Amino acid sequence: MFLRRKNGSILDNKCRAVRRTISDKEATVNDLASRALRPSRKPAPRPAWSVTGTEPFTARDRIISAASTLFCNDGFTATGVDAVIARAGTAKATLYNHFPSKAALIVAVLEAEGKAWRYWFFDRLAMLEQTPRARLLGAFDILYDWFADPYFYGCPFLKAASEFNSGHSDVHGSAAYHKRQITEWLKADLAEIGIDDVDQATRGFVVLIDGAIIAAQSSGDPAFALNSKQLAKACILKQCGE
Repeated sequence: MFLRRKNGSILDNKCRAVRRTISDKEATVNDLASRALRPSRKPAPRPAWSVTGTEPFTARDRIISAASTLFCNDGFTATGVDAVIARAGTAKATLYNHFPSKAALIVAVLEAEGKAWRYWFFDRLAMLEQTPRARLLGAFDILYDWFADPYFYGCPFLKAASEFNSGHSDVHGSAAYHKRQITEWLKADLAEIGIDDVDQATRGFVVLIDGAIIAAQSSGDPAFALNSKQLAKACILKQCGE
C-alpha cells in the first residue's frame, strides 16, 4: 500500500509538471500571437516642414533644432537659454560662440524654420496640377496635412510677431520676409487667373491662410483648412465673375 501511494504520488507530480509545462507553452504561444496581432506603435516621422525634421550634424544645428522645438512649443519669451543648452547637450560657451544673444538665436531659428517650411510647401505645390487655380485651392489641402501632423505647433512667425512688439525689428523683419515669399506667389497666381484687384484678393487669401493656421492651432482641428478652401473658392468665383 505504501509503495502504491508513493508511486501514485510520483506519477501525480509528474502529471502536474507536464500540465504546467503545456500550460506555460500555450500561454507563451498566445502571448506571441497577441503581440503579432497588436499594432506596433511607431513614432511619428519627423516633420519635413520644420528644421527639427533634419538630423543635426553640428553643434550649431543641434542648438537651432533644440531652440526651435522649445520656442515653437513653449514660447519664445518663456524659454530660457539654459533650457536650450540642456536640450541641445552643449555648453553655454558653445551657444554664445554661435549666437551672441538670445535675440540672435531667435532670428536664426525663424530663418531656419522659414526656409524649411517654404521648401516643403512649394515642393508640395509643385506636385499639384500646374494651373493657378489648382495651386491656389490645393494650397489649403497642403495646409490640412500640415495641421493634421502630430508635430504641428502653429506658425512660428505668427507666434514671434505676437510675442514681440515692433521694436524688435529683426524678429519682425524675419516674419515679413517669410510673408513676402507667400504673398508674391499668391499675387502671381491670382493675376494669372484674371482677377482685377490682385492686391485686395491677395490680402483676402492671407487672411484665410493665417486665420486657418490660428484656428487649427487653438482647436486642434485641421478641417479649418478646408473651410478656408471653400471661402477661397467662392472668392475666386466672385472675382472672376463666374
